[in-house]
Order: sequence, then structure tokens, then C-alpha cells
Amino acid sequence: MYARRMRIPASASPPSALQSLDERLLRAARTWGHGDPLLERAVARFSRLGEHGAVWLALGAGGYALDEPRRPQWRRATGTVAGAYALNTLVKLAVRRHRPELPGLPPLTSTPTQLSFPSAHAATSFAGALAYARLGLPTVPLYALAKGLAVSRMYLGVHYPSDVLAGALLGTAVAALASESSADRGTRPR
Repeated sequence: MYARRMRIPASASPPSALQSLDERLLRAARTWGHGDPLLERAVARFSRLGEHGAVWLALGAGGYALDEPRRPQWRRATGTVAGAYALNTLVKLAVRRHRPELPGLPPLTSTPTQLSFPSAHAATSFAGALAYARLGLPTVPLYALAKGLAVSRMYLGVHYPSDVLAGALLGTAVAALASESSADRGTRPR
């Protein structure tokens, strides 16, 4: 029997197993727990807290204003969040991965750019959670907020799971390096 070979243009190469898994996980996040427009709007509003690291920068500014003896540590921790955001933006511009487009499942929120990898919500959230936990804020609520903001991006259909994972790893690495740098100078927050 004659088997005909299908020609696939270079720009339309078949998805890798990892890309396929990424899309399947996103489709699950984009369909599970949906159907209630009130819930979807609530998640979109909650997710806006993480735009440009806003909630994390506000937490840092509050710590700086209220904890006068440790203002230098709060300034460094808040700078860590800002640094994670800046580095995330540079990586996004270098990678240039477009946001997900799932047929029949449009995104449930708008985004500042069409670039997706890595997730700035995840990067700033995990940088903030680690930096502020090291200043003595309760770890569980910090990481609950970080995880909630990160997962909200998949729920809303604006990031692939790999975008969120990469952002979380980037933010954690930035905060860990900043903390080590502070320790080297003998100013590590306790």
C-alpha cells in the first residue's frame, strides 16, 4: 500500500510532547471550575492585584513605612520584587512567546502585552513571598497569595503552565540571590 507523506511547513511543525502537555494542562485549567460568571469575574479582579507586582510592591511599601528600624531590609526586599519584574520583562522580550490561544476558550481578562513567557505575576509573587517571609511575615499566607495569583493566570487563559512555572522559578531565584547578597554584606534580614 502506498503511504503518502505529509509535508509540514517549518512554521507549522507538530507540537512537542511538552507543548502538548502544556496545552492540555492549560485547557484543563481553563475549563475546570468555570461556568459561573461571578466566579470568573472574581478571579479576574483578584488577578489584577498582581499586575506589575502591585500587591507585592504595596506590601513592601507598607513594611517600609511601618517598620522604621528595618527600613533598609524592606527597601531591599521591595527592590527584589521590582528586580524580578524587570528581569522577567527582559526574558519575555528575548523569548517572545505569544499568549495562549485556545479555540473556543477566549481569555477571560486583558493583558498589558501579548508576550507570555515567563509569567510576571508568578515571578513577582514568588520573589515577594520569599523576600517578605525572610523579613518575618507569615510564610503560609504569603505563599497562598503567590500561588493563587500564579494559578489565576492559567484559570483566566492568559498563561501556559510552563509560563507560570518559569516565572515562579525566576522569582524564587532572584529573591534567593538577593538574600544571599544581603547575607554576604552582613545585612541579611532575620
